[in-house]
Amino acid sequence: MGITSGIVLYAVLWFLTFLVVIPIRLQTQGDLGEIVPGTHAGSPEVHNLKKKAWITTGVAAVIWAILATIILSGWISVRDIDSVMGQRMSPATSEGQ
Repeated sequence: MGITSGIVLYAVLWFLTFLVVIPIRLQTQGDLGEIVPGTHAGSPEVHNLKKKAWITTGVAAVIWAILATIILSGWISVRDIDSVMGQRMSPATSEGQ
């Protein structure tokens, strides 16, 4: 895995993790009973985005480290995934391994 691949992997993991973390402990206007006229009751009142972004950064770093270790160590290769998915790749040669 190259530097660019590592950065892209981290960015994808960060955004996926952020989308999971955003709804945790979200307080809406409807929950608090203070709905501002012209807004939806599901609009966030207290969202704590800065705190959630820091939590996301830490969690994504741990997940990235685990995945990077698996990829760089060769525990799971593309051929392993292909064998599960139906062996669509051509047979391995001694040169391509």
